[in-house]
Parts: sequence; C-alpha cells; structure tokens
Amino acid sequence: MSVAVADSAGHLVWIDCEMTGLDLVEDKLIEVAVLITDSELNVLDPGLDLIISADDAALDGMNEVVRTMHEKSGLTEEVRASTLTVAEAEQQVLAYIKRWVPERRTAPLCGNSIGTDRGFLARDMPELDDHLHYRMIDVSSVKELARRWFPRVYFGQPAKGLAHRALADIIESVRELAYYRRTVFVDSPGPSSSQAKKAAAEVVGGFAALLDGDEKAPAPGA
Repeated sequence: MSVAVADSAGHLVWIDCEMTGLDLVEDKLIEVAVLITDSELNVLDPGLDLIISADDAALDGMNEVVRTMHEKSGLTEEVRASTLTVAEAEQQVLAYIKRWVPERRTAPLCGNSIGTDRGFLARDMPELDDHLHYRMIDVSSVKELARRWFPRVYFGQPAKGLAHRALADIIESVRELAYYRRTVFVDSPGPSSSQAKKAAAEVVGGFAALLDGDEKAPAPGA
C-alpha cells in the first residue's frame, strides 16, 4: 500500500448538489461542491465549488419554490453565465477527490439527505460515483436518531444558514456531524473491548427471538 493510500484510508468525501428540482428524469444538476475531511472531521482543503451550465428551458421550468430559492441565492444568474458542462464538472470533481483519495471505492460519500445527491451523481457523473464507496454517511440519519433519543441535543444543534448553496451547505453538514460527535457519541477512546463484547452479546440476545422468526417475541427494551 502506498503512503498516499495509507494516509487517505479514513478520509471522508463530502458532496452537496443543487438541482433544478428533485426529479431524476426531468431536472438538471446545476451546482456541485466537494470537500474532504479526515476521520476526525478536520477539513483538509477549502473545497471545490462548480457551477454547471443549464439551458433556459431547464431554469424556466423550475417550480416556484426552487426558482425563488435559486434566484435569492444568486445561483440562477451564475448558471446562466456558466459554460461548464456536466462532463467537465465530473472530471474536475473526480480529479479533486483523487488528490486526497486515490484508491477507488474506499471513501464513503457524506452529507445531509445524501441519497438524493447520489441519485443525480449516479445519473450524470457515473465515473465519479464509481470512485466512491457504495456506503454513505447521512448526517440526516443521525439527526433523526437524536430527535428521538436525545431531544435536547436535537433542539440544541447549530442553526443552519440556509444559503442553499452547495459549498456552504456541505460545510454545515460537516459542522453538524462534529456537533453530534461531541453530544451524542461516546467520548474517545470509547468502550473497552470487554465492554463492547458485553454490549454485543446483550444486543444479540435481545434480538435473537425476532431473528429466529418468533413473531410473538417482544421488542427489545419493551
């Protein structure tokens, strides 16, 4: 294993996209931002933010909510002025990621509600999508768990700027996960090996009846 690959083993790839809507058939990818963190959520570089050209039909076809959002942020005007194609943007983003994560399918894609973004990446930037690990780290999942299990943490989370611009949004996603790490996850170094083994045994025991097909078994913790 090369030094570069070894150094990047824990890196996380953060991407946020802005589109003309959420329809994978009709809507267009118009902005993509990427940055890389290490496993401790330290941002390794200021990031890359690209505005992708779109024709008037795509922009004029946005619904009122999306149109207002992109006009307010200035994105619509920048898209009209851009000459960057989706293919060119893909190669720039991929080259940026490979600087930090040269090995294919080692780094997960991270962000908020990242499944939506990945759908557009898989459609429009398949080479980039293929370079990323199939696993994803969705900060919104942690948010939903915090809302149910740690409501004080949920309601105390840092307010988002709601800029609706890709780079600002992805930086806020990193910040949000850093907040949850301090407030939800166990402090480093975490449980001992024996404590982890005990917890695993208890969880396995609690779910054993359900996994064995006993539908009458009470839910663990009930």
